[in-house]
Amino acid sequence: MSQILPVATSRQTRAWLWAELRGRPGEVIGTLLVGILAAAAAILPVYALGVLVDRVRAGAGASAIVEISIVIGVAAVVGGAAIGLSTYLIGRLGSRMLADLRESTVATALRLPALVLDRAGRGDLLSRVGADIAAIGKAVADVLPNVISALLLGLLSLAAMAGIDWRLGLAGAVAVPFYVIALRWYLPLSAPRYAQERKAVAERSQLLVESMQGLRTVHAYRLERRHLEDIERASAKHRDIDVGVFTLFTRFVGRVNRAEFFGLSALLVVGFLLVRDGSVSVGQASAAALLFHRLFNPVSMLLFTFDEIQAAGASLARLVGVETMPVERREAGSPPADASLTLDEVSFSYDGRTPVLRGVSLHLEPGERVALVGSTGAGKTTVASIAAGILRPDAGAARVDGVPVPELPAGTVAIISQETHVFAGPLVEDLRLARPGASVAEVAAALETVGALAWAQELPDGLDTQVGDGGHDLTPAQAQQLALARLVLLDPAVAVLDEATAEAGSAGARTLERAAAAATQGRTVLIVAHRLTQAASADRVVVMEHGVVVESGPHADLVAAGGRYAELWSAWASRSSTPA
Repeated sequence: MSQILPVATSRQTRAWLWAELRGRPGEVIGTLLVGILAAAAAILPVYALGVLVDRVRAGAGASAIVEISIVIGVAAVVGGAAIGLSTYLIGRLGSRMLADLRESTVATALRLPALVLDRAGRGDLLSRVGADIAAIGKAVADVLPNVISALLLGLLSLAAMAGIDWRLGLAGAVAVPFYVIALRWYLPLSAPRYAQERKAVAERSQLLVESMQGLRTVHAYRLERRHLEDIERASAKHRDIDVGVFTLFTRFVGRVNRAEFFGLSALLVVGFLLVRDGSVSVGQASAAALLFHRLFNPVSMLLFTFDEIQAAGASLARLVGVETMPVERREAGSPPADASLTLDEVSFSYDGRTPVLRGVSLHLEPGERVALVGSTGAGKTTVASIAAGILRPDAGAARVDGVPVPELPAGTVAIISQETHVFAGPLVEDLRLARPGASVAEVAAALETVGALAWAQELPDGLDTQVGDGGHDLTPAQAQQLALARLVLLDPAVAVLDEATAEAGSAGARTLERAAAAATQGRTVLIVAHRLTQAASADRVVVMEHGVVVESGPHADLVAAGGRYAELWSAWASRSSTPA
């Protein structure tokens, strides 16, 4: 059962938002000023119409009407330009904040312990940096400019009504308590439902990812119907939550309509009384009523986009939730004096109950090659992950030259597994991930070291050939050679190879074994051996069973001893055509 990554609280989300805005004072102030100008330009024609009413009632001539018309025309032009500029500035500000959030979320995810991501599942994280980012991006582009404009227009309209006569402003404010009551009823009910909706999307995404990644296994065991039923249940759950959210929203709209009714009624009654008493003119009362009525469209727009605002808020909380997770922050320290690797009484459990490793101790001298062998489930990959700093042991420690692996400078220890990834882009840039400043000559030298330069130069565009998704397809052996070339460029003191030649098949295994030997020349190497020919060529072999070390020594000595390793070697030799 996957464990969903945390979701930020409302306080944490507001704190992140405030910190982002506070860090951009110039942009925020400029955006607000332009927004206020746009709102003022929208209010001015309404106020001018009130003046026009009074002048017409007073018998003014055509020149008065022309003057008012010019004012309205200028206000329309200025308002249109200000609205366009305001929309651009709001969108730019929101997009920059979203870009920072996306980058920091991915950066945090990359520093999270591998076990945390394994337990959460890829679907949850992918939905956050995919669907959640898309929801926020849509809100920033389509909703946020209108929301801010509507809020500024509402505030300035109330201020304008109060400027005509404070009693008119007070009458218009009668609607405010009804709006507040409606929001206080709606928000506590809607926020959890939107959070449930985003969680349902993540659960459905996880099922889809698992089904697609395990497609061959699903077909092999005829599990198509079961997976389809699981996906249908997840989709039905998402649909039911969406229907509930929409039903709740329609009830909210009814409450808001009542607020508009009471506000406009109060304004008309107070305006009538003030006109009768001579406190305000007919034009002023008309302007106040028009100002209030003009708010209906912005308020309605806010309502009909409120579901997107809530969805974006829920998505923002999910992204900020990732940022609140504790991550490893390695300080740039000095590299170790030597490359000795030590695992001291290491114990580990994935679920906190069932031990996978129990008091494992290993010591590799600088430059020593040690092969780790054992049956499936013996704990070899777990040892490799702890040695590389990917997993943290429950007890004991992994050290290089006496320094705990998590405290070492980045790049001191590197791991290559059989699950290699080819990054989308030019092949040369794929390799430069290990050393961003590497020259083409250095990249070519790394490829030459692992025996990959010849085929790389024969690609359609040589080292500039696009590889990865949408690019030139590489064989599993070629992808593994790229990973080994990255290792050469990174130049770590300690290398961990976790069955790094297992995916090549027998045809490419020898080539990859030679490439791995060349890439790790002069380094301390811990090898999780898939092929026992790797163990035979190692300086020392360590045999594991059930999470403990049962044998350790040179290949020839262990074969002669007739123990567990001798059994494994005999079984391997009998079914392999590769000579010992």
